[in-house]
Amino acid sequence: MKSWLLRVGAVGLSLAFVALICVVMGASPVDVAVSFWDGAFGTMDQTARVLSTLSPLLLCASGLLFTFRAGLYNLGVEGQLVAGAIAATGVAHFFPSGSPGWLVIGLALVGGMVAGALWGVLTGALHVFGRVNEIFAGLGMNFMAQGAAIYLIFGPWKRPGVASMAGTEPMDRSLWMETVGSTDASPTALILALLAALFTAVVIQRTYFGLRTRAVGQNLRAARVLGVPAVQQLLIVFAACGLFAGLAGALQVMAVFHRLIPNISSNLGYLALLVVMLASFDMRFVLPIAIFFSVLNVGSLRLPLTLGLESSLSGVLQGALALVVLLLPRQERSPKRDLGRAPAEQGRGA
Repeated sequence: MKSWLLRVGAVGLSLAFVALICVVMGASPVDVAVSFWDGAFGTMDQTARVLSTLSPLLLCASGLLFTFRAGLYNLGVEGQLVAGAIAATGVAHFFPSGSPGWLVIGLALVGGMVAGALWGVLTGALHVFGRVNEIFAGLGMNFMAQGAAIYLIFGPWKRPGVASMAGTEPMDRSLWMETVGSTDASPTALILALLAALFTAVVIQRTYFGLRTRAVGQNLRAARVLGVPAVQQLLIVFAACGLFAGLAGALQVMAVFHRLIPNISSNLGYLALLVVMLASFDMRFVLPIAIFFSVLNVGSLRLPLTLGLESSLSGVLQGALALVVLLLPRQERSPKRDLGRAPAEQGRGA
């Protein structure tokens, strides 16, 4: 009960902080809240954008649950999303025009999952075998994935006669995933994201694999003594996170943008990190918080039009929420691994 009160107090403190910023900027907090709501649910298109943002956000957050439960701060989820987007675009380019759309879309999604999983395993290998802290390994892999995307957009996959920040040539219409009307909301993407969240909750809480993951996250050395193959477990959770993030990247290409663009991730990987931390690494709270963050992202786009405020105000609120929650007394479900501990020691523990 005490932790709940602290968490509610933290959310209230964050909202009060943002309300103060609004007042300082000369805007009414109530008007800002109304603008957020209208921006997110004022029209069918805006509601659809909330749903299209929710799908990749929920997928990345589900994947991060695996690595967080294993005591790993996997900041490489952003790069895993981009790797999935690159692979999906590559699959779509590989097949000649006229190929069955359903087949190409299916293979593109599978390709994105495989690429994301491999990118995750590479991050895990750098951490386990290369003695690189998983935070720095993840950030490095993010830069590599983003660099690869830029190279392909301005190099081999550039638009005929010109290369621009607009991205690669749009895919044939037959390769676009079905959406609701003319909006960006793909029912298939949303169903896949919800299934991923359900799968994660069941695996983490109800399976022997989830138990082993939690054991590794609680105490790596003790888990080894109890017979848990710790290194193998760490690589698998990195792969699981990458698989979901890669699927998110593939969906960004096949359902939303229909091409590879430089900012294909839209920072949803980093946003998923805030979602999971705010949920205190508990899957039960990930979905409602992901919906809340999606509403903030889409609703904030209306602020410049209605109140003359910067849309980045939603980022201030998200950051304040995450910061205040992290400053709370020690969380029971947070990763307990000492970040300063050398990966080499972890490897010996395995």
